[in-house]
Amino acid sequence: MKIGLRTIKTAAAAPIALLIASSFQLESAASAAIIAILTVTNTKRSTAKTAINRFFSLTLATSIAAGCFFLFGFHPLVFGLYLLAFIPLSIRFDLTEGIAVSSVLITHYLVAGAVPISLVFNEYLLMFIGVGCALAVNLYMPNTEKKIQEDQAVVEVSLKKMLSKMSDSLNQLDQDGQLRSECLSLREFIKKAQIRAQEFEENRFFSGNSYYFEYFAMRRLQLNVVSDMLQLLNQLQASPDDVQELQELFEFTAQTLAEENDGSEILTKIAELDQRYQQKKLPEDRRAFEERAMLFQLFRLFQEFIEIKAGFHRNK
Repeated sequence: MKIGLRTIKTAAAAPIALLIASSFQLESAASAAIIAILTVTNTKRSTAKTAINRFFSLTLATSIAAGCFFLFGFHPLVFGLYLLAFIPLSIRFDLTEGIAVSSVLITHYLVAGAVPISLVFNEYLLMFIGVGCALAVNLYMPNTEKKIQEDQAVVEVSLKKMLSKMSDSLNQLDQDGQLRSECLSLREFIKKAQIRAQEFEENRFFSGNSYYFEYFAMRRLQLNVVSDMLQLLNQLQASPDDVQELQELFEFTAQTLAEENDGSEILTKIAELDQRYQQKKLPEDRRAFEERAMLFQLFRLFQEFIEIKAGFHRNK
């Protein structure tokens, strides 16, 4: 059984929060532990956001509950009335994460049959201790940048191999679906890598740089284009003369594909090949014409594949 870092942090934050709340002799001290458990998240930024929202949520909940209890009395049905008002407003102000925690704290007013300042202060202290402990344990986050860079290397090597195989597969049906299977596997890998990149960037409070996340987003877009190309590739049966230049272009891209490559050289080659395609005489045979059209469609998809990378390089 594998125990994750978040589990360890939660197991540390909860008893610490309970000990601190108990040392201050706060009422319902165990609530501080529950708040800590519910506030620890996977990243520093999301934990900080959750912590801030908890206080806004408690303020909203206390205001509504005080009004309801003072007007209609401290009765369980009035607590239901409070929820009817509090839940929609929490959704309206994007404070849904605080609904459960704040409502648990509100039940302390219901049990006490009063909303004295001392009890309100008690609830805010419980919240402060709970979220404070959650923030404290989340100050440590392992640096995953090296792993993300390794993910980048895996993606680029895989794309190079796929492009090389696509070059070899022109005019050869992908009977076993190997390329399509590789495409799906790489897509799933990139999806997980992008999640890791997002978590890495959310663990840096003072950096707005989302380079790694955008990088994997770019590769996912490219892979969507590759998927469309593979569908055409599996149907294409053009003449060897027609596909030779495109094969060479695929192979050149496979050899030069890299994170720092801006795609300009390949786009120049694409423009030159486009000119030669335009100057070619149209086939007179219907089947040959359809194959030429399919080849040209494949060429345009490949151009889109390169332009996605060029656009990423311009905007980084």
